[in-house]
Amino acid sequence: MPPRWTYPQIPGDRLARALGRELRISLKESVEIAKVIKGMKLDDAIAYLEKVVRKEVPVPYTRHRKQIAHRRGVNAHFQEWRTPVGRYPVKAARYILKVLRNARSNAENQGMDPEKLVIVHAAAHKGRYLKRYMPRAFGRATPWFSTTTNFEVIVKEVG
Repeated sequence: MPPRWTYPQIPGDRLARALGRELRISLKESVEIAKVIKGMKLDDAIAYLEKVVRKEVPVPYTRHRKQIAHRRGVNAHFQEWRTPVGRYPVKAARYILKVLRNARSNAENQGMDPEKLVIVHAAAHKGRYLKRYMPRAFGRATPWFSTTTNFEVIVKEVG
């Protein structure tokens, strides 16, 4: 029996959800992006991730930050993180942008105002592990594995 996927139970009635399953992006980068966008307005989060894709604003790294270079704009934009360490995870930001736009569309379908939406939950989870092998000479094979990420977002309409 395959595992069942359920969203976390968040109180409230004006909620919209979106889920990106088995995205071919880094789990570590997705976790750092989820920390930043949680609590933001949805439009602000979309604008922020578009700037990350254009490499204008870095994402502050708080957990996975060993031997990562400092970035100029981290402390200017994020005073609460108090870390000069950051990166520009372009690929992860593009995929997460699709999930955020999907959440916005789901909210509009339910009759919510898109300007009043706030991200109350954003999380990245480990997805399925893709195992493949590349054939080599003399009957050998080299493993060519890759991980996937499940990214979930819940937005709520605030008054």
